[in-house]
Amino acid sequence: MRCKLIVRYELEKLKIGHGPVELGKVEIFQALNFLQLTRLRTALMISGLELMDDRKAILIENIKVIIIEMVHYSDVRPAMNLSDYLSERLELDYTYLANLFSEVTGTTIENYVIAHKIERAKELLLYDELNLSEISRKLNYRSVAHLSHQFRKVTGLTATYFKRIKQFKKRISLENV
Repeated sequence: MRCKLIVRYELEKLKIGHGPVELGKVEIFQALNFLQLTRLRTALMISGLELMDDRKAILIENIKVIIIEMVHYSDVRPAMNLSDYLSERLELDYTYLANLFSEVTGTTIENYVIAHKIERAKELLLYDELNLSEISRKLNYRSVAHLSHQFRKVTGLTATYFKRIKQFKKRISLENV
């Protein structure tokens, strides 16, 4: 949310016409001259954001946004598997997407999804409103054992132990997953 506010603020400050600001994208209504582009790029950089105009970088960002929306902001999981879902949403072959993602980020799409699911599980454990079975279902795991195994593999802790200790209640920001 903070990122969207910053982008909207900087665009308005520079008097650049734009559409709705969404996670990872915004439509600019005018061609930007070199000075406008430089000012926007600099303003975003100062705020810790980046202006992307490279096709591959934009595609990688779109993959990340779809995964983040799916894991963190949606209670409804796609009826199809992730590879088909990404292919359909981005209208590109999954093999191409997976290879590009791995090449650029140094991790697989699957590992990226797992990292986000574990962060979401940590968040839900800290809220203490759902038990592990409910969290497992919410995050679309086959079983509680599968979630527990991945949780321990990623964090080095059991979910129960994580919930009990206070110093690990600090979560990783989504930008750093």
